[in-house]
This record gives sequence, C-alpha cells and structure tokens, in this order.
Amino acid sequence: MKIISLNTWSGIVYEPFKAFFRQYQDVDVFCLQEIYSKAIGKDEPHPTLDMKLDIYEQIEEWLTDTHVGYFRPAHADYYGQAIFIKKEIAVEEEGSIWIYENREPKKRGEHSRNLHYVRVNLNGKPTVLINLHALWNGMGKTDTEDRISQSKKIHEFIESRAEEKIVVGDFNLNPDTESLAIVEEGMRNLIKEYGITTTRTSFYNKESKFADYALVSSGIEVTDFKVLPEEVSDHAALYLVVS
Repeated sequence: MKIISLNTWSGIVYEPFKAFFRQYQDVDVFCLQEIYSKAIGKDEPHPTLDMKLDIYEQIEEWLTDTHVGYFRPAHADYYGQAIFIKKEIAVEEEGSIWIYENREPKKRGEHSRNLHYVRVNLNGKPTVLINLHALWNGMGKTDTEDRISQSKKIHEFIESRAEEKIVVGDFNLNPDTESLAIVEEGMRNLIKEYGITTTRTSFYNKESKFADYALVSSGIEVTDFKVLPEEVSDHAALYLVVS
C-alpha cells in the first residue's frame, strides 16, 4: 500500500499542488491536513495567503475516478483533515476522536484538534491508519501541558486498538520532545529511523525544520519511506510504502 501524508497549506501553492495529485494518482491513500471544505462565506480569508476554502471539493474532483474521500472537521464544520483512499480498498471503519478541545479560539490555528482514522485490511492484517494534525500554539514545537495531554489521548487510542497501526501527519512537535516520545511509545518512528533531517520546504523560513512524522507498529513491513521533492506546500509530503 502506498501512502502520502501532506499538510496541504490549504492549497496555497495551487498549480504545483494540483499537478501533484495528477502525478501521484497511483497512491492508494492520501492523508491530508489543513483542509477546507465548503468554507466559502463561512471563514474569513487569510489576510495575506490565498487559501482555497473549497480545497476538499477540488481534490475530490481531481480524484473522482480513483478515490473516495472522507472529511472530518476539527474547527466548526469546514476545516480539518481528509483521507482519500482508492475505491477498490474496503474501508471497514472510519471516524475521529477529539485530542484537544478549544471551541472558541481567539487566533487562527488555536482551535480543537482531532484524530482521523480509517480501518482497512492490509494483506490480511487488520490495520488502523491514523491521520493527525496536532496542536499549534504559535510558540514553537516544544512541550506544553496541552501537548502532553494531547499525546496521552493519542497514545491511549493507539493502545486501545488491537489492529496494526500506521500514524502519519503534522504533529507540530520537535523530535526531542516528551510529547512525541509519548505518541511513539511501542511504535517505529520512521523520521528517526531513516535519518530525515527536515520535513519542511523552501516556503518555510522559520528555524524548526520538523513537524511531520510517520509511525508504524511492529507488524507493518516498510518497503519504502522518503520525503518527496515536490514543493507544493510549506510542508514536504511524506511517501510511505507498506505491506
């Protein structure tokens, strides 16, 4: 199974972003963060960035012949995560749980956070694929009380599932944090294992070069893992092949 995880930056790098989905249409599962769905007229446009407030519907159209989309909002009913999965792959369960709650954020990005997941059969192995976009606070990617609490909820969900697990997404954490250590307990951290030095692109000009991670449980065989070179966001896309 081929998986891509990408924080889409809400489609700001639009034409390369659109071409990216044509280029990687053979990918089985896209786990996407920073997704707007039917948000035109609901959310205030960003003051400087051209965020696409209907990017979910646009991706859905680009992949209409090959994939089925699932959207789970984290803020209001129009902003969150999406999973697009090939039509021939049976989704046995799909859902989300809250890992951080702030229903009335004062600033963009300080909203509630959820864990979005699907359950599939991976070569005879029941597998839960988890798509994360974890808490951002505008003050770096270090440990905070909220992040520790969030990580414990993520870990509790992982531990509650008997299936094999794959966890991908934008964790908004540095590699040396206790928050990350809590989530990766009992899992393989592929960013560390493969010696990845950054998951950001040239569109990102701040100091911290980590945000995105891929974790797998012991029964998942990884045959390929890398950061893709295409710059279609301020985050790089993670490419994972498992069996």
